[in-house]
Amino acid sequence: MRAGVLGKDKIIDFLNEHFINTWVLNSDLGRVRSLREPIAKRREHESKPFDTTHPLAQAIIKGWKTGSKKGSPVDCFVISPEFELMGKQQIHKLERGINRKEYYLTYLKDALEGKEPGLGNIVLTREHPLEEVSDLIRTPTADDENLTIIVIDAMSFENGGTLTVDIVIGREDGEGAFYLFDRDFELPTEEEVSEQGSLAWTWGEPDEKRQIEYSFNRGQFFKLVVTRYWDEDVPYINAFHAKISVEEN
Repeated sequence: MRAGVLGKDKIIDFLNEHFINTWVLNSDLGRVRSLREPIAKRREHESKPFDTTHPLAQAIIKGWKTGSKKGSPVDCFVISPEFELMGKQQIHKLERGINRKEYYLTYLKDALEGKEPGLGNIVLTREHPLEEVSDLIRTPTADDENLTIIVIDAMSFENGGTLTVDIVIGREDGEGAFYLFDRDFELPTEEEVSEQGSLAWTWGEPDEKRQIEYSFNRGQFFKLVVTRYWDEDVPYINAFHAKISVEEN
């Protein structure tokens, strides 16, 4: 990144004015599986080993599990003074063919404005308006711990658009229910998720195709909640594949 966006004076000045800049190796935090054992052995001989329980380290580790799960050798996190994650930018998302400097600068500004860029599981942009995801349909257990929840980041579509979710349900036994909510909608804790409060929803049987469409007027986050269809009593696990896209207004 030093040869790219971090080599630009405009970005350097903005970072120095608004941020405290620091970095840590992925290997020191245990992200690189092949280095976990050698790092652990090295720490046995260090008088002051790296503290992975520190709130800053924990915020970074949380960042790996938040937003896009695609691998990236470098992640840039914006973290508040209270160690809350405010934004995530993968180096692979600094696409060629666009103005990387302005793209990255917009990311930094959006994080400071509380827009939480990059923290959706699916991040849709004008350059990449479609993502695909495969996951499971499961019978919920206590506290809805088996709900499949996919956060969709459509913040870059400032003028809104139409969000479309094309769904293919797996061939195993078990129907699926798919609910689209605003990300801030609080899911019920003492009853099953239903269409109440949803922006749109659908359900389907094994090996069927279904679609959800929702028009929005400004950039926002959504969450797609997937569970077994509410009228079924027998526990099961099935799968689904979804193409999630936005057509800009």
